[in-house]
Amino acid sequence: MTVESVPGDVSAGSRPSARQPSARRPSTRRLGTRRLGGVVTMAGSGLSNQVGAAVGSLAFPVLGPVGVVAVRQYVAAVVLLAVGRPRPLSFTWGQWWPVLLLAGVFGTMNLSLYSAIDRIGLGLAVTLEFLGPLTVALAATRNRVDAGCAVIAAAGVVTLMRPRPSADYVGMGLALLAAACWASYILLNRTVGRRLPGAQGAATAAGVSALMFLPVGLVVVARHPPTLAAVGCAVAAGVLSSAVPYLADLFTLRRVPAQAFGLFMSVNPVLAALVGLIGLGQGLAWTEWAGIGAVVTANGLSMTPRRDA
Repeated sequence: MTVESVPGDVSAGSRPSARQPSARRPSTRRLGTRRLGGVVTMAGSGLSNQVGAAVGSLAFPVLGPVGVVAVRQYVAAVVLLAVGRPRPLSFTWGQWWPVLLLAGVFGTMNLSLYSAIDRIGLGLAVTLEFLGPLTVALAATRNRVDAGCAVIAAAGVVTLMRPRPSADYVGMGLALLAAACWASYILLNRTVGRRLPGAQGAATAAGVSALMFLPVGLVVVARHPPTLAAVGCAVAAGVLSSAVPYLADLFTLRRVPAQAFGLFMSVNPVLAALVGLIGLGQGLAWTEWAGIGAVVTANGLSMTPRRDA
């Protein structure tokens, strides 16, 4: 996806005529309105994603994280297949292999994240997961600011994972696995995007991932008959955490620069912590808030436009 260019730009060296200011005002107002709409959509997308994860966790006692993720994969597949309209019979092997890898990463990322949420809570799980895109961003450039970001993020992780009697290292490990999967997801999406037009690759990967979870869903239903409320929570998680963010991102990236989009994404750990606190009663100690703040700061600085040193 590309970001639209700003209309009506005037070169720095040109001399504006008497008619240019009035001609540019509507364009500037339209641009401001588009940007505001993009910001509102980004905020709604991030909040929808975290609320969806919180609602999905309510079905854990009945379906477990595996069952909730299975339903989420089905919902994501329906939405992405409808939007992407792929033609998999025309794919070559060079197009298929990154799609298959992406499908595996997609499912593993969601399963490890939801399992982590079940053990360590929404805020900490999402914060540790955000180390994935941060690592990709820091690996792309080499300068002092990036080194500082790495140090800040490392300090935040040490704070969150410090030894203490209540520490759940299995849950933290699952969140770090989700982070590794997210980094792989970003890199594989680049490859798929270069080899397949539009959203065909992502849609096919979602469909394959849903097929992989089909027997899992059948086993979950056979062993733990679901209630209507649990299924409703799982479906809501799929809509709020998959369908809404995907469609919102398509809208947003046409209205705000990609770098601003990445910068705003860094507030998701804070949104997750707040949703966990308000919606699920998952309180955090001040040290954990400090660790979340460090990771968010590192993410934000890594996305800030600057000259390479």
